[in-house]
Amino acid sequence: MDLRSRLADRRPLLFDGALGSELTRRGIQTPLPLWSAAALRDAPAAIAAIHHDHVVAGAEVVTTATFRTTRRALAKSGSPDPAAEARRLTSRAVDLARSAGSPWIAGSIAPLEDCYEPALVPDDATLVREHGWLARDLADAGVDLLLVETMNTLREAVAAARAARATGLPLMVSFVCTSDATAPPRLLSGEPVAAAARALLAEGVAALGINCTPVPTLHRPLAELLQAVAARVPCAAYGNVGHTDAIQGWTCTTDCPPAAYAHAAAGWIAQGARIVGGCCGTTADHVAALAALLRPTDA
Repeated sequence: MDLRSRLADRRPLLFDGALGSELTRRGIQTPLPLWSAAALRDAPAAIAAIHHDHVVAGAEVVTTATFRTTRRALAKSGSPDPAAEARRLTSRAVDLARSAGSPWIAGSIAPLEDCYEPALVPDDATLVREHGWLARDLADAGVDLLLVETMNTLREAVAAARAARATGLPLMVSFVCTSDATAPPRLLSGEPVAAAARALLAEGVAALGINCTPVPTLHRPLAELLQAVAARVPCAAYGNVGHTDAIQGWTCTTDCPPAAYAHAAAGWIAQGARIVGGCCGTTADHVAALAALLRPTDA
């Protein structure tokens, strides 16, 4: 079964856990601006090991370490040939993900600038051009799905989706949302989740989701997303555990252990989510807890 068909059936689908924050947890240097892309150059075996651990834990879809394999990030890091290095590191990331033996590979496409700073989003022409570069590199490397994730503005989400859709691959788009439990859920830009959902449905996405939003509040934007989508495509939920760090990009915590994460995910599934996984701060143990939730064994 191809991934497009798998997305269309009714069974819950399990994505993997976080990669960048897990590298940090394992003592691998992930300095900005490259974050996990630095490990593609310096510690590829560690990336392969994390992918393997996620698959052993039960992940059906492995996400590539391409959150920052962009020409923009590599230019900031001082690369003498950002375009060539972007293609090389993206291809390596896909190969490492596939080496884990997962049935399907999702190619990660992140905001061009900071995930939590909507004001930094570039102009539309730049968005389409630069997201198009990474989308084509991922398609050429052989991913099964393009995952436009952690989008903090509708404008960038639409631009990235259009660039990704040009490859002909199935596409999932996921938003990072506010965590203020006293205010209506919004994208970090302040735009309503429902408006974002309607705009992306018009772009022909195969799935929509909420990610990198704290576990305790993720159910709120998810509810608005599910209502707007009205079962036209499957919806995903994968939350974060920890907080941002100006040096490494993420600081892991033990605030939400695997059992608590699985309990929250059970709530997301009860709401109507059909895709779950882990975002920043989650581990293979969180994936295993999700697998036990989705595919419990007979006693």
